[in-house]
Amino acid sequence: MRSLFIMNPQATTTTSRTREVILGALTEELDVTAVETAYRNHARELARGAAAEGYELVLSLGGDGTVNEVVNGLLSTPEGLTRPGYAVIPGGSANVFIRSLGVPGDPVDATGAVLKAIKADRWRDIGLGRITSDQDDRYFTFCAGFGWDADVVHQVELEREVGRKATPALYAEAAAKLFFQGDLRDPSLSVATHGGSLDDAYFALVTNTTPWTYAGAFPLQPTPDSRFELGLDAFALTKPSHPLGDVAVVQDMHTGWVLSQMFLPKGLPARGDGYATWHDQPSLRISSTHPRAFQIDGEYLGEREEVNFQSVPKALRIFC
Repeated sequence: MRSLFIMNPQATTTTSRTREVILGALTEELDVTAVETAYRNHARELARGAAAEGYELVLSLGGDGTVNEVVNGLLSTPEGLTRPGYAVIPGGSANVFIRSLGVPGDPVDATGAVLKAIKADRWRDIGLGRITSDQDDRYFTFCAGFGWDADVVHQVELEREVGRKATPALYAEAAAKLFFQGDLRDPSLSVATHGGSLDDAYFALVTNTTPWTYAGAFPLQPTPDSRFELGLDAFALTKPSHPLGDVAVVQDMHTGWVLSQMFLPKGLPARGDGYATWHDQPSLRISSTHPRAFQIDGEYLGEREEVNFQSVPKALRIFC
């Protein structure tokens, strides 16, 4: 099988030696051409051109950002060409999408698992999310966020620019810093679905699977019933019904409680005070009264005032 192996040399949890071992294992089983990415969206360009180059399979080594680029490249395969299959090997700090598929978190172990799936012709057709706005037309694999989590992603990207690694500890540090600065006290968001709308939300997520993210080894599940085989799920943080005392203090305490419930083994209950969830939605829209931070798959896209979301069933064939 002619295969294109796209490697991110900046992948957080791999070394040049690890990449050599993985490439050696792939070369024993596949006809592999390996390419290292050199700039942002390079993986997207490589994946988009894979079909025209005659590749039947694309593999990637990197984190969720690399996966997102490859997926968007594959989904833009020119008409008339057969889209290659896809297989993922983890190399980032979180690897949310990869872990959601059940692929081992260790890159060498994951390589073995992926090769077994390819040899057995074992694959899944999974659904994706699609965003459209005045500035966007892109796919996401596991989540999109408006507000606080996007601010966290942005803060981590700024820290990486000055040489810090995107470790779980750095994400936790940024999340705590922004939480205590009051970044979850801006009720500017509205969520509109086919069943109605909700206003005055502080923070909103759209998910394509569970979990939303990981705190180290621990999954956070605001939408525990979200699945690749279903439509989109969503979560919005709102005001508690009966705030008592200082509004800001009460809101912070309530937000902390809601976030803590996401660590439960079964995830956040579908109904509760101070938040709302939606399940298996074909489409929805999130808007804000002023520009707010926005991210998809852990990549900060800038500020947006309105984004439309659509579920795209069976969008991608993946070996796992």
